[in-house]
Amino acid sequence: MSDAPGKEPVAVVGIGQTKHVAARRDVSIAGLVREAALGALADAELTWAGVDAVVIGKAPDFLEGVMMPELYLADALGAVGKPMLRVHTAGSVGGSTALVAASLVAGRVHGTVLTLAFEKQSESNAMWGLSLPVPFQQPLLAGAGGFFAPHVRAYMRRSGAPEAIGSLVAYKDRRNALKNPCAHLHEHDITLEKVQASPMLWDPIRYSETCPSSDGACAMVLTDRAGAARAPRPPAWLHGGAMRSEPTMFAGKDFVSPRAGKDCAADVYRQAGIADPRREIDAVEMYVPFSWYEPMWLENLGFAAEGEGWKLTESGVTELDGDLPVNMSGGVLSTNPIGASGMIRFAEAALQVRGQAGAHQVPGVRKALGHAYGGGSQFFAMWLVGAEPPTG
Repeated sequence: MSDAPGKEPVAVVGIGQTKHVAARRDVSIAGLVREAALGALADAELTWAGVDAVVIGKAPDFLEGVMMPELYLADALGAVGKPMLRVHTAGSVGGSTALVAASLVAGRVHGTVLTLAFEKQSESNAMWGLSLPVPFQQPLLAGAGGFFAPHVRAYMRRSGAPEAIGSLVAYKDRRNALKNPCAHLHEHDITLEKVQASPMLWDPIRYSETCPSSDGACAMVLTDRAGAARAPRPPAWLHGGAMRSEPTMFAGKDFVSPRAGKDCAADVYRQAGIADPRREIDAVEMYVPFSWYEPMWLENLGFAAEGEGWKLTESGVTELDGDLPVNMSGGVLSTNPIGASGMIRFAEAALQVRGQAGAHQVPGVRKALGHAYGGGSQFFAMWLVGAEPPTG
């Protein structure tokens, strides 16, 4: 998104999140999204008057039972009389929403855009909502876990990964979440043994290796070069962003390492001038709803050779103090308002390069990757942000 001639550099100057919890009974959907939006505006030291357009995203409407909520959220988001867009790409929607907003700035359509994603899962039942029969497609059975568990097993067979890897990821991410005040799950008594002793839900995925169901919202203020110059704090600059998709199922589809994910990452790296992601990227916020997807995505995104991703996890490379920290915020394993989960990954990457991640800040981050996927591993959205403006 940042490599075409004439494109405007895009800066992240404001970030806001709600405290993610199982159920926000104290606010409506409008109150939830306004909370995150006001946080992003406060971070950017802007008012609603400084926003030219709003781009909002969420997962399928049946997760809350409110059809086209963007229509009644315009007032809560200061969008009355302004352009407002809705984005939907299943679980990757938070990332896709941010990229659509960034394209409006990069194309000089708008100077400053508020982008926001949310989910209020407590007002529906996502597990069984995701189990609805879809014609001509593989049934999900007991929700997303029933769909993805066979793919995890396939990865284990292909890579020879030991069964403990999933528990190591969950133990790491839940400990990281303890440093993040916005995270949903704060398990102060977490131990590796407790993770390994948790019930098996979908073999080999255990209860503690699974994401929660959360209410929450995340917002960002994206702006152009002039807006960045007025920002009160150093921004995160967009160096590359891309989306890719493929069918849920087709002959020859690789469910372990989807082609769309590889192509999306390659496009982002090309835009950002990244030749060796393992060495040139300092931190990663990736979409890991089930713990085994950390090693799987490490390979898919080019951080490890095929069959080698689990070795990075096992050796501690992906720990908060490791050589390539992954999911410093606690990740989707600790916080999962589905529609917002991808945007949280993007926002957390931006917080890292801005040096504003608080207790889960990694020292010296100059470039960070945000990653989201959705559906049956067929929608992908990624961006790479840096502390310095893009060159060229």
